[in-house]
Amino acid sequence: MNPLRPRLFARTTWQEAQRVAAALRTETVGGALLLAAAVAAMAWANSPWFASYASLRDWPSGPASWHLRLTLGQWAADGLLALFFFVAGLELKREFLVGELRTPAKAALPVAAALCGVALPALGYAVVVTTAGAGGGALRGWAIPTATDIAFALAVLAVIGTHLPSALRSFLLTLAVVDDVVAITIIAVFYTRSLDLGLFAAALVPLAAFAWLVQRRIAAWWLLVPLAALTWGLVHASGVHATVAGVLLGLVVPVRPRRRATRLSSLRGHVDRHVDRHVDLAERFEHRLRPLSAGVAVPVFAFFAAGVRVVGGGFGDTLADEAALAVVLALVLGKLVGVFGGTWVFARFTRAELDDDLAWWDVAGLSLLAGIGFTVSLLVGELAFGAGSPRDEHVKLAVLLGSVIAATLATIVLRARNRVYRRLAELESRDDDGDGVPDCFAVTDVEPGRRR
Repeated sequence: MNPLRPRLFARTTWQEAQRVAAALRTETVGGALLLAAAVAAMAWANSPWFASYASLRDWPSGPASWHLRLTLGQWAADGLLALFFFVAGLELKREFLVGELRTPAKAALPVAAALCGVALPALGYAVVVTTAGAGGGALRGWAIPTATDIAFALAVLAVIGTHLPSALRSFLLTLAVVDDVVAITIIAVFYTRSLDLGLFAAALVPLAAFAWLVQRRIAAWWLLVPLAALTWGLVHASGVHATVAGVLLGLVVPVRPRRRATRLSSLRGHVDRHVDRHVDLAERFEHRLRPLSAGVAVPVFAFFAAGVRVVGGGFGDTLADEAALAVVLALVLGKLVGVFGGTWVFARFTRAELDDDLAWWDVAGLSLLAGIGFTVSLLVGELAFGAGSPRDEHVKLAVLLGSVIAATLATIVLRARNRVYRRLAELESRDDDGDGVPDCFAVTDVEPGRRR
């Protein structure tokens, strides 16, 4: 291998590896809960007690005068997922300012792979439904297979017991972050059926107040939570999907510590007059809210969204729906061709080579893993075809089916390389000098893309 060429998937720094490992541990647990919630919903929905499940999901609550008379399923999709997207906004800002996306050289590969991994499934979906002559506005679902569910993917990794090296895990997490950016943009731009500009402009007022407080490290929950709730309510009433409010709130939280600030109140409510310059408010929020997002918000949404009927002809009807077939093909083949192809083209044009310990087989495994779509895919399906509509039920089952197929194929590919991953995992944990940092991470000031 030419030592002068840039390396793809070179080992990251120890600090970055620790941050990724911490985030992935939470997401893995959340993925297990998500799977459990989805299985419980499917079991209940296909039992003789389906009517009670549907009654619970469709039970209305909330004040109608505030445009908040929603079913429990809608509260999960519009309300709880706003917390998920708030954490995504924090993570997105961190990645672009202090993470893997802060420099163009590091950001180029995951961005290229993610964009291709969005474009190819969307294009494949459109080709399939157009060729099949599907009607009923089937093209509205073009964005369903574009998003990767990182929690679901990590749960699969945990189940199969593979030891992915830190560079591949970091790439997968960054890929999912970019996926989230695109998904958020798609939801805001393409799935806003009506827009009340007055209400949306009004939402900017509590958003600005929230930003003013957090920029000054004032983090008292009794100040921030009402402002966040008001922002969410106004965005929801404006016609824009309420999860966009979560992203906007996350993006205004400061990531870089400040040398001085006026006051800081912690999430517990006490106030400090002087702020340590190393305080990272975004990290505090993410540390406290990520478990709530991954462990409660997403599983509850999955429970209400994944309860689709398979018995009584539901599976046959799904296979007969061109939109559902397009979702399955796009998740499995579109993501594979998109992520793998984007990575290969990037390497071709930049004359980069894979790191010594890795092979293109590993990239194929990650590309298949990226075909696991769940949370955002189910949400987009509801927005495209209407929650509870026959086609929405079909594409939900198609998302589950496509994700299972992608997970199975990824398992086969990655397990075949598990001996190599196990050796790399041992190398990345070896600390002969006993300084608390594995020896392979000892050098952090090397040229980007290179390591000793």
